[in-house]
Amino acid sequence: QVQLVESGGGLVQFGGSLRLSCAASGFTFGRYAMSWYRQAPGKERELVATAANIGGVTYYVDSVKGRFTISRDNAKNTVYLQMNNLKPEDTAVYYCNSRDPRKAPFGSWGQGTQVTVSS
Repeated sequence: QVQLVESGGGLVQFGGSLRLSCAASGFTFGRYAMSWYRQAPGKERELVATAANIGGVTYYVDSVKGRFTISRDNAKNTVYLQMNNLKPEDTAVYYCNSRDPRKAPFGSWGQGTQVTVSS
């Protein structure tokens, strides 16, 4: 059974930094591209960043390019999101999941971790 446990969120001031972690289990972590998503109040969940399973290829939504860095440690089954120069518009619940969370063995979401950026 897939388990995704996000942590590292919190309250930070404008311009501050946070590092999110996602501990994964229940699947072969190294086989899947992994992503971070976020959902702000009243908005749909959006893809923020993706790390390919091999090759170090990454993707970022335009709004976080140059500020966020996604990384993964396949030995620890963990994916990270380093967030720098945070802005109030980054306030959201952050989730990790595969690049295509609708496909097996995925299909559900963890509890997420709240990031709040004060102005």
